[in-house]
Amino acid sequence: MLKILHIAPINFAGVPYDFFQMHNACGDYSRIITLHQNERVFPEDVCLKLPLPNYSLVEILRRKKVTEIEGKLSNNVRYFNPKNPIEKTYYNLYDFFAKPRIEKAISDYNLADFDIIHYDGGLDFYRNAKQAIKWKKQGKKIVCCYYGSDLRIRGLIKELDEISDLNITSEYDHLTLKKDLEYLFYPYDTSELPQKKERTSDAVKIIHSPTNRKYKGTELIISVIEKIKKERKIEFLLMENVERNRLLEIKSQCDISIDQVGGTMGGTGYGKAGLETLAMGIPTITNMTKEYSNWLKENPFVVANDFNELYNNLIELVDDEKARIDIGKRGIDWINKYHSFGEVDKRLKHLYQKYGII
Repeated sequence: MLKILHIAPINFAGVPYDFFQMHNACGDYSRIITLHQNERVFPEDVCLKLPLPNYSLVEILRRKKVTEIEGKLSNNVRYFNPKNPIEKTYYNLYDFFAKPRIEKAISDYNLADFDIIHYDGGLDFYRNAKQAIKWKKQGKKIVCCYYGSDLRIRGLIKELDEISDLNITSEYDHLTLKKDLEYLFYPYDTSELPQKKERTSDAVKIIHSPTNRKYKGTELIISVIEKIKKERKIEFLLMENVERNRLLEIKSQCDISIDQVGGTMGGTGYGKAGLETLAMGIPTITNMTKEYSNWLKENPFVVANDFNELYNNLIELVDDEKARIDIGKRGIDWINKYHSFGEVDKRLKHLYQKYGII
């Protein structure tokens, strides 16, 4: 039995928690420690509930960084580096005040007893990765898993990257940013989902639930929807800041889902939201490069990268109920084949062996 610890800044869309559940479901022992509470109310194992500023100077600096980086992404990943003395001082002070709570958690939950440490988002308890470095010296294996903006915006934490035994991602575009990344599908347990509801009206229900409008291309999506509303009988549900269980229930009543189209800085492809709707048998539209679409085996997504593609694909789906049903069935089968706990765990164990972790 492997003892696997996950450390995550936040439970990103519930995905780190899904890895934790997968390990335990497949016969290993795992815990997950998150530093900050996820406002979306995803489940937690142990959350330190460290303060996460949303309106301070740090948030202003974060937005400024996104603006500076946007449109300038290259195929080479950056290393994180504070932009100015204020930002550097903030991280030093934050680590100093967080240290007592972190050390208490290490003691209370026997975190030093774990053999494999997964750093979700590629971030240690401390910005300089001093705890990871300590554990590495004690012979523990270090795994970094990247999810999105960690590489696109923040960049690598140099100290942690230098000691990592395995680097994995579930984001296709990351593979061009960092050459030693291994691709791994998200693990997903469909038992959390409500059953797909039968249609109760003539209007075709279309849902879009962005966590960030800019990243998801929401304004473009709205413009297409407004055009289609004049031509077809549809109901559009733009769901933002909705409690998770309620959102899943609303999704189960819909006919079509739009994940993301034409957004910026959010990458291409799909995330947890796309898995949820596919697993409920709902045709799911997302943006995806031709290379990614061809690379993704048995790809069940409806691909739309711009206004015209989204408009044309929506019209086809709205008009053809049989196509919606057929695509929905393909989605369910694909989720079970590639994202199930058993399949993802098997692939991860293969990577553990490949990189000498087990």
